[in-house]
Amino acid sequence: MKQKLLPAILAQFGEASDRLGLSDEMRTLLRIPYRELKVEIPVRMDNGRLKVFIGYRVQHNGARGPYKGGVRYYPSLNLDEVRALAMLMTWKSAVVDIPFGGAKGGVCCDPKKMSSDELQRLTRAFISKIDLIIGPSRDIPAPDVNTNAQVMAWMMDEYGKHHGYTPAIVTGKPIELGGSLEREQATGRGCVFTAFEAAKLLGMKLEGARVAIQGFGKVGANAAQILEEAGCRVIAVSDSQGAVYQRNGLPVSKLLAHKKKSGTVVGFPGASAMTQEALLETECELLVPAALEGAITSKNARKIHARLIAEGANGPILPEVDPILEKRKIFVIPDILANAGGVVVSYFEWVQNFQHYAWEGQQVNRELQKVMARSFALVHSLAQKEKTTMRTAAYMIAIEKVARATDLRGL
Repeated sequence: MKQKLLPAILAQFGEASDRLGLSDEMRTLLRIPYRELKVEIPVRMDNGRLKVFIGYRVQHNGARGPYKGGVRYYPSLNLDEVRALAMLMTWKSAVVDIPFGGAKGGVCCDPKKMSSDELQRLTRAFISKIDLIIGPSRDIPAPDVNTNAQVMAWMMDEYGKHHGYTPAIVTGKPIELGGSLEREQATGRGCVFTAFEAAKLLGMKLEGARVAIQGFGKVGANAAQILEEAGCRVIAVSDSQGAVYQRNGLPVSKLLAHKKKSGTVVGFPGASAMTQEALLETECELLVPAALEGAITSKNARKIHARLIAEGANGPILPEVDPILEKRKIFVIPDILANAGGVVVSYFEWVQNFQHYAWEGQQVNRELQKVMARSFALVHSLAQKEKTTMRTAAYMIAIEKVARATDLRGL
């Protein structure tokens, strides 16, 4: 991850804080993480050698509830990246009014070069090192980049060795171990739900609407499937190796099968090849940047031809780009709102674990839609009232809630 995410989040924090008239003392309290833990993780590799990995867990703010955030395994992971994502989780939870704070964690490693046994030993060692600061009412990890339900199962089991059966210690678990139905689809589905709300606002018909999706991972692929079911035409899709285009719409299920077999969307039969840059500039009604941060910059912002952008990734639009897109009347649903579906359904999973009662999938999706629609309406209403962007309005709502909770607690 480039080092632009933390400055971008702090810039948005500053602008929203100015509009709210936040005191310098409160700004300091909300800007600085509550706790940062860096740990050494020795792991015996399959070849018998000992390798030491570095892991992090940053707890940004817990005024509104337990710390909540994913764990990623990534070769270039660094502390600034984890700090930025932890802060982002605080604002995400607050803007959708979920009673969680924000945290993030990860290990600097390349999971693609590790066996399943090595990953399991790494995961268990990591949890044993951060055990003292996590808990179902303190800090609840979840999947993120290069981690999944299996990794959560190992975390849950390792934590349980010392604390007993505790399914609420992680979310994003396998269904068989107390995971929630529809959790894997939640971030993509939540993104689509906000896009539906924006489409209503813009008078945009979804039937036949052209969609371009940058990133065909957990978020992008699920969003593509849901949008196709709604009658949209997914005309362009990309992954880390390239992009494909089909004017009449790509058959998403067949594209998924192709990627599972070949490891990439590139080379899909009947589709034209295109670059990542060209995908962003594709003429479409809806653009979903669901890959990396900083994808839309001042260099390509004037070439964007979408009517609506829903940020599936964290920070895909650089801060200086928002005024350009606003001037061009391109409606942007900011990341802390658009991709908050994951933390919403993580909350539902956590609630189900405490209730010892599993919800039906339809109930999960129905409740998610209610939360996303309500949150979108509140953000849009404030944006109109304050004559500002959806992003600044979302940050204002989130920061005000966290500041109020901090003040009430006497912190």
